[in-house]
Amino acid sequence: MADKKLTMLLIYPDFLEEEMFNRNKLGNYSEGLASISAVLKQGGHDVQLYHELYMPEKEEFLNKVKSFKPDIIGFTARTTAIPFITEMAGWLDDNLPDIPVTIGGYHAILVPDECLAIRGVDMVCVGEGEYPLLELMDSMRNGEKRTDIQSINFKLPDGEIIKNPVRPLIEDLDELPFPDFDLFDYENLDRSKNFTAMVMLSRGCLFSCTYCGNSQFRNIYPNKQKYCRFRSPQKAIELLELLLSKYPFIKYIEFRDAIFNMYKDWFYEFMPMYIEKIHLPFNCNLRFDVLDEEMIKMLKDGGCYMIDIGLENGNEEFRKKYLHRNMKNDHMIQVAKWFRKYKITALTYNIVGLPYETLELSLETVKLNAKLDVDKVIPNIFYPYPMTILKKTAEEGGFIDPKVDPNDPVQLRMPQYPKYDILYMAYNFNKLVKKYKEIYALPPEEAKIKEAKLDKKITSKSYPRKFLYKTAKAKEDAFVFAKRTLKKVSPKMYIYLKNRTMKEVKAVDKNPVSGDK
Repeated sequence: MADKKLTMLLIYPDFLEEEMFNRNKLGNYSEGLASISAVLKQGGHDVQLYHELYMPEKEEFLNKVKSFKPDIIGFTARTTAIPFITEMAGWLDDNLPDIPVTIGGYHAILVPDECLAIRGVDMVCVGEGEYPLLELMDSMRNGEKRTDIQSINFKLPDGEIIKNPVRPLIEDLDELPFPDFDLFDYENLDRSKNFTAMVMLSRGCLFSCTYCGNSQFRNIYPNKQKYCRFRSPQKAIELLELLLSKYPFIKYIEFRDAIFNMYKDWFYEFMPMYIEKIHLPFNCNLRFDVLDEEMIKMLKDGGCYMIDIGLENGNEEFRKKYLHRNMKNDHMIQVAKWFRKYKITALTYNIVGLPYETLELSLETVKLNAKLDVDKVIPNIFYPYPMTILKKTAEEGGFIDPKVDPNDPVQLRMPQYPKYDILYMAYNFNKLVKKYKEIYALPPEEAKIKEAKLDKKITSKSYPRKFLYKTAKAKEDAFVFAKRTLKKVSPKMYIYLKNRTMKEVKAVDKNPVSGDK
């Protein structure tokens, strides 16, 4: 292969278990794959993407892989995609055994041995993949069979495992080339149909929430103190300018950084440059305890129209003890007031079904969202991701049953919080927030009486929570299908209706209905 231009085929299983046979969906951008592709192409290699939007049949998969004529295949692995990757790697082992296969991504970082044990997998990349994969492909091009490359663990034909040290993470993101946006069918991505670009200007997170893998990702690197990094404001602006020059149809930016306001100095240097040179409407992820009014005003001046922010659980003591999120409800309520003052839509993320949680504690989360009076809430059911602190907590509590299907929406089995109560809360979360909002709009004494009455009704043993979950799920499934279809068939109509709905939400917020209506 010494004189040959090598091709890496990146396989991206971009679908969930419940939509694995749905061929009527759009794909998502992956910053990690785009960055790997940019580095490998800069190094003189070819990179192709097999963007899987559904689980293919065996022959379809093999024919597609052969069409790319790859010299090496790389899967990107999230935890819930492992069953699909396991099946596809087996197909490759049976039919294309001479093509080496590697796995990278979050799951590979957390449990590399589990990934390397998959039949058909020859290597696992542990940590940032750009330069280990470049070193690997350079060695293949030179006709070498190296097994000493940092951040790559090898499985030899005789089954021997070779583990190598993890390469230090890339401290200066400005050293990286800009992501290879062209790796994707960019115009036909899900966000592109909404005239939106997904962008990441940073890597890592300063915090160590127990349900998140970041605390474990950080610990694998020898220079873990440098885990949270941003591109310089100047390079960040150059990246955005490049993206907009390539895709002038983009009208919105979606910053997917873990916490956009993580470093105040960076934030206050970047935002004036963004206002001057880009100034497109954007949304981003923030964190309550590092927000103040000055920062929110700056966000508004820059064009921020929506905030995604983690609330997670409404009980301060539970949140601090089990999630390691030390923030006060009073401050969260104040931050939400600032969002309304500057007319920024607020979307909170919440988790139900946490270890040791109860229906009553989930109800506190509902009520805190109602008191914040946010525009939208997203309830997620807790998933015990490998190697996270909260998974260990769940194991110690005896809440993890190995017989539970990994694709079951409720992974924990807790006597104090049964599966269908968790599902009821998840699927009726928004409805309950609305009910409590209406109650809190009443005079205090009347609100107190109605709140207690509704609390008692919801938590009653005779309340038909299982039936109400199934009804709510059927409605949501129908809505999601209609939304995805409209987004694909008529994106302009989808944007029009989305903007109209947001205006109606704002109007309702200014004129709240009474609790009796």
